[in-house]
Amino acid sequence: MKKSYLTLVVHILVKEAYREEIKAELLKLISPTRGEEGCIAYDLHQDNDNPNLFLFHEKWVNQEYLTKHSQSNHIAAYRIISKDKLENVTAYKMTELTN
Repeated sequence: MKKSYLTLVVHILVKEAYREEIKAELLKLISPTRGEEGCIAYDLHQDNDNPNLFLFHEKWVNQEYLTKHSQSNHIAAYRIISKDKLENVTAYKMTELTN
């Protein structure tokens, strides 16, 4: 039986004036996060029609590892840098379905 992982999809809508700054900061999150224990995948996307919209598609072994990630130093630093520069952030926590 295939193991079911925790998937997180995060939509980040950036204020246009800060798009390039936040994009650079989002890119900085990839390497340290992929090195975290429990991280299966951590991929960043930018919308083709709205360049202010970014999406993270994440896959974690379980909630415990996702919680540790959310408390990491690089995520804390990003939260400080991005404060007041985002229009909206929506996160969808999902369980992968297997057959």
